[in-house]
Amino acid sequence: MSIQHTVVFRLVHPAGSVEEREFLATGHAVLTSIPGVADFTIRRQISPKSDLDHQFSMVFADQGAYDAYNAHPAHTAFVAERWVPEVEDFQEYDFAE
Repeated sequence: MSIQHTVVFRLVHPAGSVEEREFLATGHAVLTSIPGVADFTIRRQISPKSDLDHQFSMVFADQGAYDAYNAHPAHTAFVAERWVPEVEDFQEYDFAE
């Protein structure tokens, strides 16, 4: 059973800013370095129906890989040091196949 983990979020940084680009680049670098992360994508929201601007999406082979990702020191550090201070609002979605 694979799991698609998706977070849709809005940053505190202005759209197009250096800070926004740096956050997205760091997120990509850190999160893709964690074993078990596959098919990592970053997308920008284009619908005016949502006030959330960005999406990180990734796939895990199974629950064990997903649990290892959540507990991985690189993930927990990114959440504590970058996500918490720089993400204004978010929704998380996890889908199993």
